Amino acid sequence: MLMTRKELDGRLGGAARAWLDESLAEAVHAAEAAEDATTAYAARSWEMRFAAAGRHCGQDNADSVRTLLLVEARADAATLTRIYQQGSAAERRAVLLALPHLAPPPSAGLPLVEDALRTNDTRLVAAAVGPYAAEHLDPHAWRHALLKCLFTGVPVDAADGLERRVRGDAELARMLGDYAAERTAAGRPVPADLQRVLALTSPTEEI
Repeated sequence: MLMTRKELDGRLGGAARAWLDESLAEAVHAAEAAEDATTAYAARSWEMRFAAAGRHCGQDNADSVRTLLLVEARADAATLTRIYQQGSAAERRAVLLALPHLAPPPSAGLPLVEDALRTNDTRLVAAAVGPYAAEHLDPHAWRHALLKCLFTGVPVDAADGLERRVRGDAELARMLGDYAAERTAAGRPVPADLQRVLALTSPTEEI
């Protein structure tokens, strides 16, 4: 779960808080200087701090720190794409988790979510099916995102808005049935989460 600045301050030591103060100030400067090409390179120095967040603030706090940096920098679609494409798996995960907290155009993060769902990295798949995906993925993509969770072993509880989005989805029920039949025919166990989601697709399911 992402933390607020106040919550982070309660967890970080003095040196880490000072580093975060400096990093956020650089991100704010970047947002203010975004239109000035002469300061663009200097303003983007916060992106190096984005990469170093885990080293300075601890891996358990890195996602929250990186989200704050993206928010303060008012990261646009191009910036998010660049950071995601150039980043480590941890940095990509942070970008995905930050998407619901940012204000680029609603569709700006979809290519990043779609890319994460093409991987078999469970950290990225779990982050990709969060609130942003629940709000913006179309039904076809959402169904395949759930199947990706089942295929990679990501708990379906990671999928935000699960019950709301799957209820009454007959096409998803068909796809789940086909997947279960394929697993059974191959002598492989059917994931318990599959039966749970299949039950939720019933239009009469009490939620």
